Amino acid sequence: MPPSALLFLLVAHLAAGEPTSTTALTATPSTLTKSDHAITLRWSGLPDPSPLDYVAVYSPPSSGDLNYLGFLLLNSSASWATGAGSLTLPRLPDLRVPYQFRLFRGRRRVDQQDGDTLPDASHRAAVSGNVAYEGSGARPAQLHLAFTDKVDEMRVLFVCGDDGRRFVRYGPAGRREEEWEEVPAEARTYEQRHMCDYPANDSVGWRHPGFVFDGVMKGLQPGTRYFYKVGNGNDSGGWSETYSFISRDIEANETIAFLFGDLGTYVPYNTYFRTPQESLSTVKWILRDLQAHEDKAAVISHIGDISYAKGYAWLWDHFFEQIEPIAANTPYHVCIGNHEYDWPSQPWKPTWAANIYNGKDSGGECGVPYSIKFRMPGNSSFPTGTSAPDTRNLYYSFDAGVVHFVYMSTETDFTHGSDQYNYIKADLESVNRSRTPFIVFQGHRPMYTSSNEVKDTAHREQMIQHLEPLFVKHSVTLALWGHIHRYERFCPMKNYQCLNTSSSFVYPGAPAHVVIGMAGQDYQPSWEPRPDHPKVPIFPQPQRSMYRSGEFGYTKLVATREKLTLAYIGNHDGQVHDMVEILSRQVDTDSTPDEHKLVGVMPKKLTYMAIAGCVMVAMLLGFMAGFAVRKKTDSAHWTPVKDEES
Repeated sequence: MPPSALLFLLVAHLAAGEPTSTTALTATPSTLTKSDHAITLRWSGLPDPSPLDYVAVYSPPSSGDLNYLGFLLLNSSASWATGAGSLTLPRLPDLRVPYQFRLFRGRRRVDQQDGDTLPDASHRAAVSGNVAYEGSGARPAQLHLAFTDKVDEMRVLFVCGDDGRRFVRYGPAGRREEEWEEVPAEARTYEQRHMCDYPANDSVGWRHPGFVFDGVMKGLQPGTRYFYKVGNGNDSGGWSETYSFISRDIEANETIAFLFGDLGTYVPYNTYFRTPQESLSTVKWILRDLQAHEDKAAVISHIGDISYAKGYAWLWDHFFEQIEPIAANTPYHVCIGNHEYDWPSQPWKPTWAANIYNGKDSGGECGVPYSIKFRMPGNSSFPTGTSAPDTRNLYYSFDAGVVHFVYMSTETDFTHGSDQYNYIKADLESVNRSRTPFIVFQGHRPMYTSSNEVKDTAHREQMIQHLEPLFVKHSVTLALWGHIHRYERFCPMKNYQCLNTSSSFVYPGAPAHVVIGMAGQDYQPSWEPRPDHPKVPIFPQPQRSMYRSGEFGYTKLVATREKLTLAYIGNHDGQVHDMVEILSRQVDTDSTPDEHKLVGVMPKKLTYMAIAGCVMVAMLLGFMAGFAVRKKTDSAHWTPVKDEES
């Protein structure tokens, strides 16, 4: 063969991206377990190293070079300049197929979503062996609990790589595992053809989600700790570890809940957009609080913008692995947000929302992963208008102790006469206030905010027009919202009017609104500027805004029959930074909303406070009278108190 032909073959070989013979890349261990899941990448023999050289992450190994999950720059290793080094990936979820790693010489391209530069995967230098989880696909993963419509049940969902038979075993504390109940779990999944847009329906974003199993534990005694595990009844190696939870007790005199929005998930590598590391802190602090409560039941509410997968399917796997420490032991309830649902052809798009529901916030998921991976109480659904299954988990409610929780969809029709409006109206009308004196309403896009989120102005006006009258008429205690990646507490609001500016008050006839979208995601427009300073923006806190902060965190709700307390806990120190206390009251249901008043005597706590106040005043008057007499008769014996600051 002539030299020119050999040269041509060599150039073609390099252009095809085949690994060179001088560079080696290894990934260890080759088999991962749930307790030992760190991966160490080592490379050597890389000539003329560049700070742009990188290792890309793939799963499955058959993925094309451009269809990577993410990448790590080699210059994160202290020895990268020598052409050899090592990096450690601390945690990767079980994607039910093996991982593979490929080393590339550095070149970049511009990302279509965020405008960031991404590797072009055109100069491959080395490929590692495969890395897989032990029993990958067979062993259950991503466990999370939820209530059903029956108070003596608890649902558990989990993921496996096949749709073979799976079961849930459970029993109360103290009962031997051999005597536990066993119930079957049903499997569901979805396909690439169900996705509505790029990247979810493209090879770059699509990965098979596995099969989501749904098992219901029944006949639970209220307020009791149960232990459970899920898996394959015929394979001892296919069972999960054992978890536990406290069953729901609607007669309990205390309710504990942890509530937030816009959490997202963090991945330990660079991917197609930046992922929120702060989400790890939110889960960590909530886990601390749950462990501190020991045998007290609790509820978790995540009100929209769940994983921020945005069409990159494996980010859902990262998300469920991240929340499993809290969600496998505490019911985890969600409502839909724009990043789960919105796409250009979504079916409900009224004229006033033409500039609101017109984006690609879901990355083409159009609510499908959200609808399959979660299963909330109720049976609400809305057609996608495509071959995809209906969107579910839109609106529902449940009682937990002394609180009635209501969830809505801000992404589908909520206006007067819609199915959702009729559900909310009927639900609020049916609340038993003697059993649940408090109503907590939750949705994604806020009704009130002082963020400069002008795009959603029409949406907020529609919510005030259609939903706020229901809130006032039926005495909703608290309205919680996400979407804005800040914490902001408003006073009780009625048609933009503030009814009480205290942080501790008797319910005044309208709900206090709190924006709690500060759990992880950090992009956010500024606060609304002063209209009289357009050239020198200043961002004053309006009078209706009682407290606002850019600190990441979550809220904790504790309610008894006498009062409901909502505390804002910051991730930077795990401490309370704001709190509102709402005292319960009896509502005269025969009066109009504007005539709400206390019926009968004052609440017991306020009566005691009034009596104590009178006693204190009497004691003070007596002391002052005695002081005056003594000063008049024996003033020579008084010694002035020294001023320590003088």
